[in-house]
Amino acid sequence: MREKVLEVAKFPEVELISTSISATTVGEGSFDAEIHGDLKLHGVTRNIPIQAKVSLGQNSLNATGEFSLKQTDYQIQPVKAAGGAVKVKDEVRLSFNLVGHS
Repeated sequence: MREKVLEVAKFPEVELISTSISATTVGEGSFDAEIHGDLKLHGVTRNIPIQAKVSLGQNSLNATGEFSLKQTDYQIQPVKAAGGAVKVKDEVRLSFNLVGHS
């Protein structure tokens, strides 16, 4: 999968650079955030929105969320099996849980 679909030898890095972030307080130390960023994947860069739940502790930050992308938007051909009779959906859902400590 890594070599045939993502071609990691040719495209070894995935990069997200945020271009804007906005947040709304939903409780003490809790926020709903919207992050817009340039996602570079498979040699293609697209600006995407990402929704996240952020919580701040005394010395920590936790952010969780998920977002979707279409493989074909990044020039990735969805996997086919059984001579093309079985196809993987173009849309892929990704989830994350980031933890930071100071």
